[in-house]
Amino acid sequence: MADIIVIGAGLGGLGTGLLLARDGHRVRVLERDAEAPPDCPDDLWTAWERRGVNQFRMLHSFLARWRQTVDAELPEVAAELVLAGGLRTNPVAAAPAVFSGGPRPGDERFDVVTGRRPVVEAAMARVAARTPGLTVERGVAVRGLTAVDRPLRPGTPHVTGVVTEDGRQFTADLVIDTTGRRSPLPGWLAALGAPAPVEERDDAGFLYYGRHFRSTDGSLPAAFGPPLQPYDSLSLLLLAADNGTWGIGIITSAADSVLRAARREDVWTRVVKNYPLAAHWLEGEPISDVDVMAKLEDRHRRYWRDGAPVATGVAAVADAWACTNPSVGRGATLAVLHAVCLRDVLREVPVADDAVGFARRFDEATLATVEPLYRETVAFDRHRLAEIDAQIAGRPYETDDPGWQQEEALRATAPADPELFRTYVAVRSVLERREEAWARPGVAERVAAAIPAPPLPGPSRADLVAIVG
Repeated sequence: MADIIVIGAGLGGLGTGLLLARDGHRVRVLERDAEAPPDCPDDLWTAWERRGVNQFRMLHSFLARWRQTVDAELPEVAAELVLAGGLRTNPVAAAPAVFSGGPRPGDERFDVVTGRRPVVEAAMARVAARTPGLTVERGVAVRGLTAVDRPLRPGTPHVTGVVTEDGRQFTADLVIDTTGRRSPLPGWLAALGAPAPVEERDDAGFLYYGRHFRSTDGSLPAAFGPPLQPYDSLSLLLLAADNGTWGIGIITSAADSVLRAARREDVWTRVVKNYPLAAHWLEGEPISDVDVMAKLEDRHRRYWRDGAPVATGVAAVADAWACTNPSVGRGATLAVLHAVCLRDVLREVPVADDAVGFARRFDEATLATVEPLYRETVAFDRHRLAEIDAQIAGRPYETDDPGWQQEEALRATAPADPELFRTYVAVRSVLERREEAWARPGVAERVAAAIPAPPLPGPSRADLVAIVG
């Protein structure tokens, strides 16, 4: 068993720490933000400050694959979330029978347990607090890494621990970075003389305007369409959450100067009111202002280059490894899948015995498990952004990419065929890859035979500009 330091106590850090502690490792999680989660759900939303997480109060989605993985690996987390008021739902069971064809055996795989980010993170923190072998220390900011004088491999630093802002040092067999989108790991490694990771970085190009509401009686607004709804030059995100709360998000292109006015509550409300499938979601008590999330990027770092690890004794997990535009809600799911991947590699290659072998195997396992999901998400986002920009310009969006064409064909035909409806939900819930779905016998033929649904009802671009005023 290894001594492990996890940097960051967000969803990725707590999930990683819980999985490794359950395997018998001695795990210390160091979190920069000092505040622990309060006990009251209302205080979690109104009073808990997580300055290190800029999307803390933005809309979050916890997909069926997240629930499935948590149920299998960390069942106490799901139980704690439900105890805290987390919402148990099933998008197939909740859909009109004309779409789903009614309940069928196996539909339980679409079950979801979800909530607002502070409530979910607090549930994980409570489970972490009572997990043997796991210690969470808050208010401890890491400023760099320590390394041995003689590395295991020439030119490849071997990390032995961390040094904090107040000068303390903690040693470990493995340091895991889960600090998220703003991960400083490349700089820390450069200070040890390590080469830079292989990095891909691009502006995601989206802006988010989100707001949360709650009902007085614990009820939730009816869902008349999918959570992510594409319209002419924008998308809407409608997410039910815990304790009778929900969120509404307007997703636009960062280049859309007209819709920047949506940061104002009156404009934001006026826009949402003009979409028939979403207007009734405004019928609640606002519990936030319009929160804006901007300057998002698609960023990917590979810590293996030229046939060797950038460093040994260290690993990056979840958003510290790769992050995307969050509109499809895969962030939490990729984080827990990546954490499971790391846990499994440690079972196969103990890092204390073979640090180079562990680095090699973790790189291979990352490429095989979560890398394809990252690539899929980036491709979807770039097509949707290009489509929005074309709609703003008043021209049709055209592409010969078969992946996007399959995505759009499945979305358009899902309401016409219960089998395609389940396939569409499975792909969006990360229960199935799009390529796997299309490779199944009969799927392509059913799509070709189905009558595509008309576009969702909503204003044209010209109408939207007039609504914004």
